[in-house]
Amino acid sequence: MKITVPLLILSASLFGGCSTITSSEMQTVTLSTRTQGGDAVDQTKCTLKNDKGSWTATAPGNVMIRRSAEDLNVECKKDGMSDGFLRAISRSAGSMWGNIIFGGGIGAIIDHNKGTGYDYPNDLRVLMGESVTIDRRDEKTAPVEQTAAKSPAAY
Repeated sequence: MKITVPLLILSASLFGGCSTITSSEMQTVTLSTRTQGGDAVDQTKCTLKNDKGSWTATAPGNVMIRRSAEDLNVECKKDGMSDGFLRAISRSAGSMWGNIIFGGGIGAIIDHNKGTGYDYPNDLRVLMGESVTIDRRDEKTAPVEQTAAKSPAAY
């Protein structure tokens, strides 16, 4: 019994909430483009970038990107339309806080460097001719259209 309790404490401190173990470095996001009036725009060429890489995609569709502590910048282009820009805020995942509390921070450092301790919004809706910022924490309380804020200085 005396050996079991210290072993449980050690296990919890090493692995409690570790994103590297519980989640992937990659995240799949849904990408769509719309006009300022809200109509869907098909076959839009988009580039998604953060400090971990750059990905090209055609909207609408799903894109697998690498997670990062840095925000994700999206630029979409279609002939005959003004470009659309989106900045998706990177937020720490709940498991990151578990690392800090139970793991003494070592797991948090690993998750920070690998990007596994962070998440982006799942639904990236780019408004053509606009520059918007979206935040994952707003996904639970309101639709993205209501939380998107114009951010012309973002690019």
